Amino acid sequence: MPELKRLHPSHAPAVLAFELSNRAYFAASVPDRGDEYFDRFTDRYDALLAEQEAGTCAFYLLVAEDGAVLGRFNLVNIQNRTAELGYRVAEHVAGRGVATETVRELCRLAAQRYGLRTLRAATAHRNAASHRVLTKAGFVPIGPADPADLGGQPGTWYQCDLVLLS
Repeated sequence: MPELKRLHPSHAPAVLAFELSNRAYFAASVPDRGDEYFDRFTDRYDALLAEQEAGTCAFYLLVAEDGAVLGRFNLVNIQNRTAELGYRVAEHVAGRGVATETVRELCRLAAQRYGLRTLRAATAHRNAASHRVLTKAGFVPIGPADPADLGGQPGTWYQCDLVLLS
């Protein structure tokens, strides 16, 4: 049974493997991270851990029994009881409800562990799967997203009132 785990230094090799093996799949719906991301992966990973330690972000992995990363689920810009949600799942588990169920779980965790009341998420218009995940997880569209927030792509902001989920 996959488990949602808070990002830890020991996860770095599995996260890198996840990002590399799914790079082309992700690039079909979100802007590619670029070669520099992979060249400087250790520095970037350490920066994520520092942000998490500072309390401005919380990063989670959906980890399979064998230790492989099935998905990344992030709460960023945590402030004023609000955060932005970001996520990505491996191609081989996409379309099976994994993202929706894990987003729901993270919503509960965001309210219980971090005292958050609202989550927001932006997704590009071309990313129909993400629109479905957010809607099924209780998010509602609240307006257009600035293309600068989505790698130059037009999109929509969604919001979830966590108080209603309690």
